[in-house]
Amino acid sequence: MSRVVNLKMSEAEARHQCTTRQIGVSALEKLPDGGVRLVCMSTEGAETIRKRLKTNVIKGDVRRTANGRERSPIEGWQGD
Repeated sequence: MSRVVNLKMSEAEARHQCTTRQIGVSALEKLPDGGVRLVCMSTEGAETIRKRLKTNVIKGDVRRTANGRERSPIEGWQGD
């Protein structure tokens, strides 16, 4: 199972949903056609998001920005 979930919601709402459910976020990226690409820290977290937010899950392929330029920094990330 994948750690990636594409959602029809804002970055703020996706962060809130993950925080509320204590799901770790590896990356969060705005999608050019609307919504966000969420990469959870675990497959279990991604599966929880898929089940709880199934009406907000974007099905199929999505268009992304080149080089992930629209990625949001993750709070607390120390980098490489």
